[in-house]
Amino acid sequence: MAGGGFSAGPGGREFEAKITPIVIISCIMAATGGLMFGYDVGVSGGVTSMSPFLKKFFPVVYRRTQEQGINSNYCKYDNQGLQLFTSSLYLAGLTATFAASYTTRKFGRKPSMLIAGIFFIVGTILNAAAQDLAMLIIGRISLGCGVGFANQAVPLFLSEIAPTRIRGGLNILFQLNVTLGILFANLVNYGTNKITGGWGWRVSLGLAGFPAGLLTLGALFVVETPNSLVERGLLEQGKSVLKRIRGTENVEPEFLELVEASRIAKEVKHPFRNLLKRRNRPQLIIAVALQVNN
Repeated sequence: MAGGGFSAGPGGREFEAKITPIVIISCIMAATGGLMFGYDVGVSGGVTSMSPFLKKFFPVVYRRTQEQGINSNYCKYDNQGLQLFTSSLYLAGLTATFAASYTTRKFGRKPSMLIAGIFFIVGTILNAAAQDLAMLIIGRISLGCGVGFANQAVPLFLSEIAPTRIRGGLNILFQLNVTLGILFANLVNYGTNKITGGWGWRVSLGLAGFPAGLLTLGALFVVETPNSLVERGLLEQGKSVLKRIRGTENVEPEFLELVEASRIAKEVKHPFRNLLKRRNRPQLIIAVALQVNN
């Protein structure tokens, strides 16, 4: 067992909890979802500037980049097909979030992470082996679906599996891995752009399979969160998992608080309608403004 201590609950109560290996491993594996998201976001910009990639899929854009009279990058890369390649991931991610929300709530965090990993693997294979634009776009849509499921399940999984006193530190692993993924993507693009033979872009897109594989394997071996099990009425399993991840038999106070929190959550009717009520408008406006600012 790793270091022990007490974990403060939502009501300020102290719960006994140890930082167990299963918590650390679970959080590291789950946070690879952020690495995958960041890599997919970062890799597209570098790949779309590679001449062999443009020549194969966007010859019109390639010809513009070779013309000396066009100095504006906006004019060079103004192409609907190219815009569809970059935006399809985000559009698919937005759409998949609704299905991911239902899956995460109804079946648990673990299945949603597994689905995300499968989508990532399929998308990576299609992109790396793409022979035409349609195959490329379908691959990006698959990656976007993976992003939707991963972004829904992974942060929730991290916050629920971690002891409260280190929850912020472990939960930030997702955001940290997003930025690391973007960094790795740019470094990879820098290297693959120097590969002769015109297949460097395939390496860039194909290397996304590494974090995708880690996320899929992690989803197979991590435990489901006690919160999810309690929400679905699996109380005994929830208590058993709570004992494993906290490294102690003394979990009754925390378990009872999870049961009570689940009961209160189930009493909330029409949550989306409640968001539009006057008392919730300031929080809603701030949340929307933060996304627009980003």
